[in-house]
Amino acid sequence: MSISPANKAITGWMFTAAMAHAQWVHYPTAGIPRNAGGQPNLSAPAPRASDGKPDLSGIWEVEHNRPCPPEGCTDMWIPEEFLNIGWSLKGGLPYQPWAAAIVKQRVAENRIHDPNSKCLPTGMVRMYTTPLFRKIVQTPGLILILNEREAMYRQIFTDGRPLPVDPQPSWIGYSTGKWEGDTLVVQTSGFRDDLWLDANGSPLTESGKIAERIKRVNVGKLEIEITVDDPKAYTSPWMVKLTQLLAPDTELLDYYCAENEKDGPHLVAK
Repeated sequence: MSISPANKAITGWMFTAAMAHAQWVHYPTAGIPRNAGGQPNLSAPAPRASDGKPDLSGIWEVEHNRPCPPEGCTDMWIPEEFLNIGWSLKGGLPYQPWAAAIVKQRVAENRIHDPNSKCLPTGMVRMYTTPLFRKIVQTPGLILILNEREAMYRQIFTDGRPLPVDPQPSWIGYSTGKWEGDTLVVQTSGFRDDLWLDANGSPLTESGKIAERIKRVNVGKLEIEITVDDPKAYTSPWMVKLTQLLAPDTELLDYYCAENEKDGPHLVAK
């Protein structure tokens, strides 16, 4: 019995057929258009919410844009952006000198201080690039993003409220959104001063602001433009595009980084 690709990618996740059935990982998702054979028609037009706006709801996963090495993926099938969020940018990210130096140091140290390696929250950008499922729930006035990793959540308020002026620093920031045609435009601020945007350690500081343009192209695809404006860490704003693919007929499963975690004590720096 097969398991969805993101769930197969986790070493040690072993399920019997009975367990999989009990956990709904093969339960048909309601409302998805299907072909004559019953398979989801992922190229069908994007669904609409009751207010006529595109409905972003669904379970989403990263686009597999990075092949496994010849020996295979030993843990998770990660996208390029997981390692280097700016890999697609000509010349790379426009680091301030101190930021370029700290990224070089973090890579040389085998990323020993990565919050992800310490089972801490990874921030909103890395929520998109972590190869675990995330569920978007769209309601009037509020969009929720629920993540398998650590059962973390993110709230995007679409009820017209302004961003907080002096918020408590947050791992994921504070987000408000509005629709521009069929595109959801989200502004986020209020970050901590010690966030990593990727496994290389590209920094995000408390001065950082992030804008997103989220569009559901069709049933099976989300396109997300992320613009990072953090003058403390970068010489100019920069933008990357991410693709999220629908994972139909499945559900979220618990994934807690610290549960039975044995790698931490073996992480060493050069």
